[in-house]
Amino acid sequence: MPAAEFPVSVELVRGLLDEQHPDLADLPIEVLANGWDNLVCRLGEEFLVRLPRRAVAAELVAHEQRWLPELAGRLPLPVPAPVRVGQPTAQYPWSWSVVPFFPGRTAAGRDRGDLRSAPAALGGFLDALHVPAPAEAPVNAFRGIPLAGRAEGVMKALAHVGPADRAAALRVWESAAAATAWHGPPLWLHGDLHPANILVDHGRISAVIDFGDMTSGDPATDLSLAWTLFPADHRAAFRQAYGRADDATWQRARGWALALSLVFLTHSADNPLMHRIGERAFREVLE
Repeated sequence: MPAAEFPVSVELVRGLLDEQHPDLADLPIEVLANGWDNLVCRLGEEFLVRLPRRAVAAELVAHEQRWLPELAGRLPLPVPAPVRVGQPTAQYPWSWSVVPFFPGRTAAGRDRGDLRSAPAALGGFLDALHVPAPAEAPVNAFRGIPLAGRAEGVMKALAHVGPADRAAALRVWESAAAATAWHGPPLWLHGDLHPANILVDHGRISAVIDFGDMTSGDPATDLSLAWTLFPADHRAAFRQAYGRADDATWQRARGWALALSLVFLTHSADNPLMHRIGERAFREVLE
């Protein structure tokens, strides 16, 4: 995991709240995660604080602050639109956010048999999200792009896969790469939609989180969820709920699922959860 570029702590969170949002400063604070990009703290019963620990993460938080309040009102599932925005100060260099706390656990830790309502819920969510984005939408050099832009990384990763799986994966990749490219307008994308960014509470999707990689482009990037989350018998229901994935888009989505599964497998030596997501998705793609 990358080292923090600025030391973050509960004490820092408390100090920032006391200075900028004093009405929240007396609420209990508990660390939930100190991850690659952010320190995430529970703040009382209703909120979370997301405090970037790296400059690149601060840029992603800024995307959420700018765009999620605008998008949230038309989406059928809750998303973490900030309820308060923190400003850089002498004691901390970046913007930070107070966001709603949503109940549930990530879909990554769930038996997929518990997700019977998820295909309809998430297909409908992406149908609502995937509308033409404005020209000033965030740009992501790795998501929403033509599949050709992922080819080098896929080939490098496949060099470390066993011969039988490599041959099957190459067939999937070649089919996806040969599919007709996206010629529509750039659509709003979540950009990082995988099981660890989906919350489930009592068997239902309770929120879609972590929009830092939001961007615009080919919707096939997000539709890769069909393989990273769902078993084969759920994919048709997901596609039907989405309602507008033609065969070429579906082929590209499978290629995206392959590319992302290989990223998870290659770069998750210190993150067993993400490694399991990659392993499961890779198997689903090859079915």
